[in-house]
Amino acid sequence: MTIPTEPKTQLQRFRVPILLIGTAVLLIAARALDMLVSGVPVLRLLVGIGAAAGAIVAYRWLSQRVEDREVTELAATGRWSGLGRGVLIGAGTFLATMLLVSLFTDADFTSGSVWACLGVAGSMASVAVTEELLFRGVVHRVLEQRIGSIIAIAISSLLFGLTHLLNGNATLWGTLAIAVEGGALLAIAYTATRSLWLPMGLHFAWNFTESGVFGTAVSGAESESGLLRTVLSGPDVLTGGAFGPEASLFALLCCLVPAVWLLRRAKLVTR
Repeated sequence: MTIPTEPKTQLQRFRVPILLIGTAVLLIAARALDMLVSGVPVLRLLVGIGAAAGAIVAYRWLSQRVEDREVTELAATGRWSGLGRGVLIGAGTFLATMLLVSLFTDADFTSGSVWACLGVAGSMASVAVTEELLFRGVVHRVLEQRIGSIIAIAISSLLFGLTHLLNGNATLWGTLAIAVEGGALLAIAYTATRSLWLPMGLHFAWNFTESGVFGTAVSGAESESGLLRTVLSGPDVLTGGAFGPEASLFALLCCLVPAVWLLRRAKLVTR
């Protein structure tokens, strides 16, 4: 399978930096808005959903303007089914991770806050959407057009993982784990569907279940109170340590299952 990539206009020759800067601005703006309303859960939910919707509209407009193309990765057809399947895969995968962590380590669960859980839902919606627009909608898609699917998955996943080094409790092992279990799985989800809806739903559900439900740290960021408050005790290789469960061996193993399943259904681009 091949994808035409030759630019036709002067503007299209600069499409990559324009798209990278544009989607990075959307991500940064969404993070800034979330920080502004972080103390008000209901407002955080509404702002997060609004930021996610606004980012999708802005990405579609920017892609149409700069690339002069139909933005098929955000087609209305299959939107809800793609999001729904992604939510099921993301939530199911993290629940399986936590089940294994709980069985093999000491896990203490206490009640949290429904309101805090709702606020996290809005935050994670904006995070999932803006990160997918940047890393899968631009970085992976452009790389795939130029160097093929396999190398694009590897490079975009590594870049995705390395950005998490900016988080407060980041570790090198944690960022590499995120690159494999998160970056690769999400890139494969896009490659298998040629749509951003599935990876968006998957990304949101994984993060929301991790923080909004269990109240554990996400990718080295400080943990928040969710529906539960979870304290994990045991070897870092099993619990993920301060980075969060994503840095555990169990997360890697659980994410491998949907990754392999989706990869078997993907039509890879070769160069």
